Amino acid sequence: MNFSAKVFWATLRKPANMELVYDWNNPEQKPTTRTTPFEIADETLRDGLQSPSVKNPTIEEKLKLLHLMHELKIPVADIGLPGAGPRHYADTLRLAQEIVREKLDIRPYCAARTVKADIEPVIDISQKAGLSIEVAAFLGSSPIRQYAENWDLAILLKHTEEAVSFVTQHNLPTMYVTEDTTRSHPDTLSALYKKAIECGARRVCISDTVGHSTPEGVKNLVHFVRKVVHETGLPVMIDWHGHRDRDLAMANTLVALEAGVDRVHGAGLGIGERVGNTPIDLLLVNLKLLGYLNQDLTRLPDYVALVSKACSVPIPKNYPVFGADAFRTATGVHAAAIIKAEKKGEAWLADRIYSGVPAGLFGLEQRIEIGPMSGQSNVIYWLEKRKLPIDKEVIDLILRKAKNSETILSENEILEVVRSAKLAGGKHD
Repeated sequence: MNFSAKVFWATLRKPANMELVYDWNNPEQKPTTRTTPFEIADETLRDGLQSPSVKNPTIEEKLKLLHLMHELKIPVADIGLPGAGPRHYADTLRLAQEIVREKLDIRPYCAARTVKADIEPVIDISQKAGLSIEVAAFLGSSPIRQYAENWDLAILLKHTEEAVSFVTQHNLPTMYVTEDTTRSHPDTLSALYKKAIECGARRVCISDTVGHSTPEGVKNLVHFVRKVVHETGLPVMIDWHGHRDRDLAMANTLVALEAGVDRVHGAGLGIGERVGNTPIDLLLVNLKLLGYLNQDLTRLPDYVALVSKACSVPIPKNYPVFGADAFRTATGVHAAAIIKAEKKGEAWLADRIYSGVPAGLFGLEQRIEIGPMSGQSNVIYWLEKRKLPIDKEVIDLILRKAKNSETILSENEILEVVRSAKLAGGKHD
């Protein structure tokens, strides 16, 4: 992803000499501190499918997701764990072939344990598809994992050397992944990363496997790994892979970028092992608003909807940006402000007056509904949008029904009030 120094909120159109948004996130409107390119990797089709609640999509659905990644300019994707079984192998091969056949602008990688039995299927798929596939070779590195497995550093170094050397011998790139990095000892990490790099790995991945890290911990760890990499004198890239166990995945991913990692991972709707990964859809939203991304993201709702359908993961109504309630209000004060903004003749203003995320950037729009906390402005706006006559008696009837309702009125409920009023009026005449 190319870095854009333009700060999004500084681009708001405004009357002369008047700032419409004072940005405490960046009060001096300086470019964000990140000044080098970075990439985003989509883990939906691998770690995302390790969620205990998801349905494994059909290959047709996986192919559609791959094409949407291409349209959204997501440059890298984990296309599977082919060592997990015949179906995983077959789907991974088909996805790799699709990238070649359709010339998709996606660089794939596959996950594998640091054992030949997992790595060989990736090599085989790469050769059959005629496509270089990065091997994401992972190995548990934390003391708690070592204790449970009866491993010591010598065993970890042996697995690392054998696996990375095997990948290198077959001329595929290696991303060496230390599982549970955020709970691993610095001496262990230093030894493992240096061994992997010595054997040919040119990318290492910091993995917050159990969602342990805080933003401060991310900074400390990234700075440490950057120092280790620098000491090797070789051009090695660094990835960040975050999980949501403490609901810090998004914050941690953004901090990892600011701290200097070269690539960050995420999955659609944040699905993944246990409570999941960094939500890649919301990561794209945040990076767009920060000014890091320039691409069109109006297909992002389609991507989210497909992940939801293909994986049988319902989208919570209050899910940011893509949930049903994200740009929907029935509160009188909020609706009145949006309506006043629209009347100034500037759509961008109505899209921001009560929204920290402009809906239009993502192919969506603000919606005003009618409910117990609504006022006349809600009703008038609702009727005008549908080109229905504005009648005080109808407005009063709708408001009366809304005030006595426990929920927002449905379209059918409101139209029934309008029809009833018309019939009553006709009889009266």
